[in-house]
Amino acid sequence: MREVNVAEITKAVGKMCIDANYYLPEDVQKALENAVKTEESELGKEILGDILKNAEIARTNDVPICQDTGLAVVFVELGQDVHLVGGDLYAAIDAGVRQGYEDGYLRKSTVDDPFMVRKNVGDNTPAIVHIKIVPGEKVKLIVAPKGGGSENMSALGMLTASDGVKGIKKFIVDNIEKAGSNPCPPIVVGVGIGGTIEKVTLLAKQSLLRPIGEHHPNPVVADLEKELLEEINNLGIGPQGFGGRTTALAVHVETFPAHIASMPVAMNVQCHVARHKEVTI
Repeated sequence: MREVNVAEITKAVGKMCIDANYYLPEDVQKALENAVKTEESELGKEILGDILKNAEIARTNDVPICQDTGLAVVFVELGQDVHLVGGDLYAAIDAGVRQGYEDGYLRKSTVDDPFMVRKNVGDNTPAIVHIKIVPGEKVKLIVAPKGGGSENMSALGMLTASDGVKGIKKFIVDNIEKAGSNPCPPIVVGVGIGGTIEKVTLLAKQSLLRPIGEHHPNPVVADLEKELLEEINNLGIGPQGFGGRTTALAVHVETFPAHIASMPVAMNVQCHVARHKEVTI
């Protein structure tokens, strides 16, 4: 049994909150650079170039890529042979978020209740935490700040088996078309299929953590990802909604067994920043 002091988790989360908001992930950088080469619209090329310039300014000056530095979403893979000491895990994560958003001069976007006073809590806590128990004696942390513009364009559909692949494609493509420029394209589209209402939405969000360019290991699911990406880019929304072929950089699909009477489908949209950082303790 390995002991891990939660103070290490606080420190790691604080740094990842800053890094995720300052530095464009390498896979996203590469995807945007490739998009500049393939984009057919001259205006689209120009906007993609501006996005890359903005990311370079953020990186060299250590400032946020976007003013919306998101709600703090934290994924934890906790080894079953780890004994956490020194305090409560959730409190340690919140302390890290509080520290990171303060030290990094990141915008605090959390309000204390969803529909009444909506007073800003001032430190971007509590974090949204998803914990998975895994074999081993390590703790893997992923911080994925989620902005409001892209999250608002996400959707849930309780389809049935008879809707089939055609119904899945229609649900996703129709919702992307309706979203238009709101999620700051080019976007990454996370899709969950199966499970229950809460499982399918988590699948969609988790799929966004996969590196761009890495397809699902199941070739049938991988083909669906490619087909959805093609149909989405055929919509012509383009970078920042000004037209072009690059509406999405990738579509990631994750699946889970479902009830015989159900086929839940969820879509979680991520803006072109696609912020996430991870560390293993």
